[in-house]
Amino acid sequence: MKKPAKTVTLTDNSTGKQIELPVVTGSLGAPAIDIGRLYRDFGYLSYDPSFASTASCRSTITFIDGDKGQLLYRGHPIEKLARENSFTEVTYLLLYGELPEAHQRQRFTAQLRRHSMINEGLKGFFRAFYHDAHPMASMVGVVGAMSAYYHDVTDIRNPEHREIAAHRLIAKLPTIAAGCHKRAVGEPFVYPDNSLSYCGNLLHMMFSVPCEDYVVEPVAEEALDMIFTLHADHEQNASTSTVRLAGSSGANPFACIASGITALWGRAHGGANEAVLEMLDEIGTVSNIPRYLERARDRDDPFRLMGFGHRVYRNHDPRARIIRTMCHKVLERLGDINDPAFELALRLEEIALQEDYFIERKLYPNVDFYSGLIYRALGIPRNMFTVMFAVARTVGWVAQWQEMMDDPQQRIGRPRQIYVGAKSR
Repeated sequence: MKKPAKTVTLTDNSTGKQIELPVVTGSLGAPAIDIGRLYRDFGYLSYDPSFASTASCRSTITFIDGDKGQLLYRGHPIEKLARENSFTEVTYLLLYGELPEAHQRQRFTAQLRRHSMINEGLKGFFRAFYHDAHPMASMVGVVGAMSAYYHDVTDIRNPEHREIAAHRLIAKLPTIAAGCHKRAVGEPFVYPDNSLSYCGNLLHMMFSVPCEDYVVEPVAEEALDMIFTLHADHEQNASTSTVRLAGSSGANPFACIASGITALWGRAHGGANEAVLEMLDEIGTVSNIPRYLERARDRDDPFRLMGFGHRVYRNHDPRARIIRTMCHKVLERLGDINDPAFELALRLEEIALQEDYFIERKLYPNVDFYSGLIYRALGIPRNMFTVMFAVARTVGWVAQWQEMMDDPQQRIGRPRQIYVGAKSR
């Protein structure tokens, strides 16, 4: 075996014992220390709460440079993809590594359309949920139940089965999401219309009713397509890591994606854009902004400005720069000019981009700040925000799951712990 070009030597100060660990480098990003031998040869575990400094896998899918504010899908800058490519094309890129040629795009689109309907038996699950159940609860249940209806392609060792399962998940999530909404509002389910685009079809299934004609608003379709592109993948975040961990046990793909939806549901993850509107509701009016900004500066005050700053980005969130223009376009075309939330949000945005306190701490508006406003302008209920996020992120989850299944180093995930409980007694 070829000796690594670079190693790191660790020394136990109490015994003087040393261990030399190899350094692993990728094509971009920080190098990593391979600590696979740390416990076996040195008797130590690593301790990294929330895995903030731990690389759990090798991946070719997504790269983030938080200091530069850079996001790449398969090497393509997110700015270029959002400007030049549709969500379906970006989906193909994440799954197969390259943007599709015309014939590949046509065939892939046909595959998604072929799988857009769900088994009629799954509709019984929607009816069984309580009428005011949160749509995310319904989505988790229905996606998990898909393995009982599509068990013909759950041999995870078969690449063809994995691809069919991937297509089914991506194609059926909009239908399931629309079903969650229809159940919540008490309207009849609407079948997919395969003459529409991926996002146009989702809007059609959510908002059309059998007794009236419905025409998809072009700016709504455009905005949703862009949001989905921006949300398609984001490296090893909490929900993606959950999908990989569930998949490492050999669980079927539908169960793995259901686990990702569950993790996404959290307020600190996929629920952030919903929290933005809750914050705007609390602030109330533009005249209250100074008082709430003062509270945000007070470390002892629990109030936080939601939708500002990001765990990974130490600069502008590149997705926020893209979506900001679309947000203003949507509000101009579809937003209620008398809605105080929009006026309030635009004033907060103005302050955040000019005030030294926010600039010095790099607390710029992030993608969640703008996506919630767009969803509101599109008429999407607040309890559906995270459902929409899940539809988009399913693409990334599936791509990550497929990559993991092809990884020869893949083993069941098994983190260790520092035990601080009672000794044997």
